[in-house]
Amino acid sequence: MHKAVRTRAGIAVAGTALLVGGLTACGGAKADAGGGKAEGGRGGDAKAHSPVEAVKASYLKTVAAKFAKAELSTVGQDGKTSGQSGTKGWYPAGHDVILKGEEPESRSIMMGDIVYTQTDKPVNGKPWMRMNLAKDGKPGIRLNEDPAEYLAMLLGQEKLKHVGAEKTDGIDAQHYKGSLTNEDLLKADESTKAMDEKNRQYLREALKHVKTFEVDLWIGKDGYPVRVDSVSTDGKGTSKTTAKFSDFGSVPAVQPPPADQVIAFENVLKGVDESLAETDQKLKDADDDLKEADKTLRDAGLGGLGGS
Repeated sequence: MHKAVRTRAGIAVAGTALLVGGLTACGGAKADAGGGKAEGGRGGDAKAHSPVEAVKASYLKTVAAKFAKAELSTVGQDGKTSGQSGTKGWYPAGHDVILKGEEPESRSIMMGDIVYTQTDKPVNGKPWMRMNLAKDGKPGIRLNEDPAEYLAMLLGQEKLKHVGAEKTDGIDAQHYKGSLTNEDLLKADESTKAMDEKNRQYLREALKHVKTFEVDLWIGKDGYPVRVDSVSTDGKGTSKTTAKFSDFGSVPAVQPPPADQVIAFENVLKGVDESLAETDQKLKDADDDLKEADKTLRDAGLGGLGGS
């Protein structure tokens, strides 16, 4: 007479979206979109700025910094704008950011394949939910949109051109610009060999789906990338991102939330299953009680619960 409807699959999908909502593919606001006016264009010193060498030097310096402050704004393939504000880390990929664009905003912490999402309401008294993105012992492949990753995509790219000296957001920088195909992206760092081999292979896996990548890069006088505007297209559409970076090596390292404040996503699903099983049993007991009451009424000649 009554039947509980299990919702585990729906909860799993919703939970995954919640936990990984901030893990998007590279996109970027198109070049020249407010990047700053060139001061003298390419100028007489253009030849002194080899894009390949500039990117390699910036990459090696950025890798050593390990963490930086990040502000990202993305117009997704659906036309909606989202953002991230906080700290980015690399090798391993990490972040501690506020995810913007959805209400309410949420905080996300990632350390390698482990993602912690702060929930709007505590689950079993715990305000953080943990998910492991690795599967079958293999790392979860995705783009982190950190400065080292952006530079890694541009390592050895001969199509990258030096635009000139510019100010972007009041910062003196050198502007570089390029438009890359999937073939170009999958050959990143082949000539420069600046990356560790495992990081190079990981990047190639993450870039397999990217068909084209248009980029504007600004490298500050200190050698760090201060801004990346990019347009990324894959089989699902095009996204645009403006990424701004600062405070290299001086922001605190990403740390996980206190262990006693964290509940594992799989335990949440287990609790849901147990709750649904308990509900099933209660409904079954209620059905049995109703059947027994119906039989009693019929045996007494009262027509049962249906009145006939």
